[in-house]
Amino acid sequence: MPTTVSDQLTAYLSDAHSIEEQALAQLRTAPDLAAGERMKRAFRDHLIETEDHERSTKWLLEGRGSSPSWFKDFVMKVGGKGFILFARVNPDTPGKLLAHSVSYEGLEEASYILLGTVARESAEAEVADAAERIRTQETAMRERLEDCYDEGVDESLRALGEVQLTEQVSKYLADAHALEEQAIQLLERASGRDDGNLTAAYKAHLAETQSQADAVEARLEALGRDPSTMKDALMRMGAMNWAAFFEAHPDTPGKLAAFAYAFEWLEIAGYEQLERVAARAGDTETVQLAQRIIAEERAAAEKLRGLLPEAARLSLMVAS
Repeated sequence: MPTTVSDQLTAYLSDAHSIEEQALAQLRTAPDLAAGERMKRAFRDHLIETEDHERSTKWLLEGRGSSPSWFKDFVMKVGGKGFILFARVNPDTPGKLLAHSVSYEGLEEASYILLGTVARESAEAEVADAAERIRTQETAMRERLEDCYDEGVDESLRALGEVQLTEQVSKYLADAHALEEQAIQLLERASGRDDGNLTAAYKAHLAETQSQADAVEARLEALGRDPSTMKDALMRMGAMNWAAFFEAHPDTPGKLAAFAYAFEWLEIAGYEQLERVAARAGDTETVQLAQRIIAEERAAAEKLRGLLPEAARLSLMVAS
């Protein structure tokens, strides 16, 4: 358990290295799963950047007389390979891969904001500069991936073959409802904390998320469909597991805020693809619903991003 600011900085560097190891495990396979040329190029270019990120974080750790955590790195590598397997077994692999990748870039972006904040608090200019350089590249990668939503939907529909677009809209709505169920579970746990502005943001977005879940469910009912009970249950279980993970770490405010930020991007990517499939199906009501929720999720993501430095400072208070 970190007991000083310096220890916390080392812990965040170790986390960053593990995150890069998972990213490498994914990026070495992602171009083969991404059917579109724009996505393939983005993944290949970012693999080169990520290899540099891994070397940089390892070098910074060694400069502090430390080294990467073999256990964290192993767990994250397995997680990266596990997601690739998950994407492979889904018929709409390109879309699932794209949504996860956008979210993962959000996680990396948040992690380097936390690292940079702690480095500046410690007057560790070298680490702060490296964190900002890598953060800039992660943000740019997320933005490149966001330019791929049309391609991702086109390739997903092509992979699915002969499908009824209205049926696919219902499936995407069911996926969205499951994500909202997981978001509700996470935000309920986060709202029970005493983290000042962060807690206020979680509570505000919880109310918004409950409204979003109701709206998605109403749209499903209008289409003669119901939410997927199994998907919802699995996502709620996943939320409970994540909450337990955060509670077990002394720097919970930082880790929770980083994951919440990444989860917003997972939802944004899901709704961006839902909007496009609904547009192709001529379902204007679902298009309008998706557009409204996208705006709300983007605003929530921006709010959380602005609070990440505060989350890092709260983590330092916990550590000390």
